[in-house]
Amino acid sequence: MKIPAELKPAAWGAVGGAIALAILGFTWGGWVTQSTAERDARTRSTTALVAALSPICVAKFQQQANATEQLVEFKKISSWQQGDFIAKGGWATMPGSSSPDADVAKACAAALGVPKS
Repeated sequence: MKIPAELKPAAWGAVGGAIALAILGFTWGGWVTQSTAERDARTRSTTALVAALSPICVAKFQQQANATEQLVEFKKISSWQQGDFIAKGGWATMPGSSSPDADVAKACAAALGVPKS
């Protein structure tokens, strides 16, 4: 099959336009691949889950019988170990879960470390 010479510039223009459209769409148009969309969705859902569960962790910590003593001990620990303290104490283990969530423990430690105003 022979393509007429008049169609070649139009075909190359269409190819160039498609490439330019793809470049503009992915850089400025907000287009994303499926893997990027899934990664973003996973990140957002994890952030929302931690934001919802960390107040439960704080409440569990504050409702224990020796909360004041535990808080004093918590404040003595360095900030990068406070999440581990919360996880080991069991306050970051949510109902229905068998192990503590590290992200919830870190958020809980951050919330407990902030003085009330």
